[in-house]
Amino acid sequence: MLTVENVSTHFRTKRGQLRAVDRVSLTLAAGETLGLVGESGSGKSVLGQTIMGLVSNGGTTTVAGEIRFQGRDMQALTRKEQQGLWGKDIAMVFQDPMTALNPFKHIGTHLTESIRAHLGLDKKQARERAIELLRKVRIPEPTRRVDQYPHELSGGMRQRVVIAMALACDPILTIADEPTTALDVTVQKQILELLDSLRKETGMAGILISHDLGVVAGQTDRVAVMYAGRIVETAPTRQLFAQPRHPYTEALLSAIPRIEDAPHTVLEAIEGGLPDMTKPAEGCSFATRCRYAQEKCLTLPPELVATADSAAAVHPHEAACHFPVGTAEGAAALAANEKAGRTAAGRKLDLETV
Repeated sequence: MLTVENVSTHFRTKRGQLRAVDRVSLTLAAGETLGLVGESGSGKSVLGQTIMGLVSNGGTTTVAGEIRFQGRDMQALTRKEQQGLWGKDIAMVFQDPMTALNPFKHIGTHLTESIRAHLGLDKKQARERAIELLRKVRIPEPTRRVDQYPHELSGGMRQRVVIAMALACDPILTIADEPTTALDVTVQKQILELLDSLRKETGMAGILISHDLGVVAGQTDRVAVMYAGRIVETAPTRQLFAQPRHPYTEALLSAIPRIEDAPHTVLEAIEGGLPDMTKPAEGCSFATRCRYAQEKCLTLPPELVATADSAAAVHPHEAACHFPVGTAEGAAALAANEKAGRTAAGRKLDLETV
């Protein structure tokens, strides 16, 4: 249904060309849900907006590669043709409902605009549809809420309204960009369960963007891990959590607190930060933060390669790493660095936490 082939999104800045998304490829089948994870600044949201067509060529922005949605080249569509798809076939749930909603418009107006534009319903029918949608996303007293303003609703309710807006015209693909940001854990769980039940009920496909691996764990079929604008690992969700192959994925998982951990257990942090996206690394962009890094990693950028045991699978487990976690090569690289007390990139290793 969706094919993203070698897509790059670059922004021209005073410091140079910022490679927000760099040569990304992925596919999504009908009814499938893909998790897109990585720390802030890794390029997840820009990729989602590029797929939607919200980021396009022109001015200080350069978009390259091919995005095909239901066989149509999204890059070749006119703005009017793209707008005909937005909401109707492909929709986005934005991460901040307060900026996604117009404070001067009633909740009902937010919903009925796209309903009338795409479904051709009259004012009364559109209002009935809006109330039905609010009920569908489990907002109490929908007939009253439809006439309220965004500030009169709680954060969780506003996020449900944004979800209702995305579902208004029954799209076949939704892109949810950090849909639980700034919500408490109880409301977060409710929103995730709501999205999951709606996907199962309607059969729509989805891309769930998050910096939290715990969020995507029970909500996705596959996961793609992004770092510095590129996908560094992709695999079926259970397989990725059980056997990560990229050191970055391993580090993300190690940073998640576990209920079985002893009290006062120190969480493992990932040293350093994202590289300067205007100055791409000659080799692997994660090398300076990686426990496994060797000289090869500093000069030769790794490509996504399927693991030997998954090469024949429909969705193989792929990692962009010269010394994958859980392999003989990876074990040898880590052992050599432990012995030396540092990596080829100069990172010191604390053997008590390795």
